[in-house]
Amino acid sequence: MDGIIALYKDQGMTSFACVNRLRHVLHEKRIGHAGTLDPNVDGVLPICIGKATKVVDFLHEQPKTYVGELLIGEATETEDLDGQVIATKQVTAPIGDQFLQQTMAAMTGKLTQVPPMYSAVRVHGKHLYEYARAGETVDRPKRQVVIDSFKLVSSTYDANNGQQRVRFKVQCSKGTYVRTLAVDLAKNLGYPGVMSSLTRVASGGFTIDQTISLQDVDDLVASQMISNYVLPLAIAFEDWQQVELTADQWQAVQHGGWLTVNELPANSQERVALFYHGNIKALYYRADQQHYKPLKMLAVN
Repeated sequence: MDGIIALYKDQGMTSFACVNRLRHVLHEKRIGHAGTLDPNVDGVLPICIGKATKVVDFLHEQPKTYVGELLIGEATETEDLDGQVIATKQVTAPIGDQFLQQTMAAMTGKLTQVPPMYSAVRVHGKHLYEYARAGETVDRPKRQVVIDSFKLVSSTYDANNGQQRVRFKVQCSKGTYVRTLAVDLAKNLGYPGVMSSLTRVASGGFTIDQTISLQDVDDLVASQMISNYVLPLAIAFEDWQQVELTADQWQAVQHGGWLTVNELPANSQERVALFYHGNIKALYYRADQQHYKPLKMLAVN
């Protein structure tokens, strides 16, 4: 079996656990996911099967979209509701939508993030959460991320508890810690904050309305209908320029040969997806002014 399943990951499961279960159900060892979701985050988890595991990195590099909620007025050690409360501050008056929108807009573009201590990032061979659970702290590697958009969906003020809940939608690059972004929003507003919920609604070119659950997979395998929901590998490259090869070009590509710019359509993009007889075969990129060379071979026959 080769292809991609747009999986809906439930809360409470790790991404790795989803992959393990699918290996068992589908009887396929070559399975990988394109972009880890924390256990308390649900939503789109693209799953690559068989030969499609070759394109995991290409799916992972695409922007991701989340909807979530920030609770303003308290903070936890994990930046989500799983951790112990470490700070509180009463929100004594509602934070206006205009101020929220202005603050969120200022947090778009290129940002530098420090991964939270409760994360799977490895430092000196250990996950950060292992240090955190042992009560240790270490220097964490900074990372550059891109926030394409950070929008206010709704806001609700709770006068009784002195808190405010902010629903948001964010589109961002791979590697972004959305809970850290949400907590930083609260800090920029002058309060502690905690991400109270998060759902990934788009990833790898797939949206949440295209997903199927693990239970769906079980049922589809039992009814021998699962093949109808395993999407072809080429679907991951619908936004790429697609070039149909001639027989001579395909023979060269089969052996990793370069192509000249004159062999491709005029004004070809920097990266192209090469097809032969309607089937995707390889990904090429422009190496210099005159040549395209292999980026990834996907099939040799």
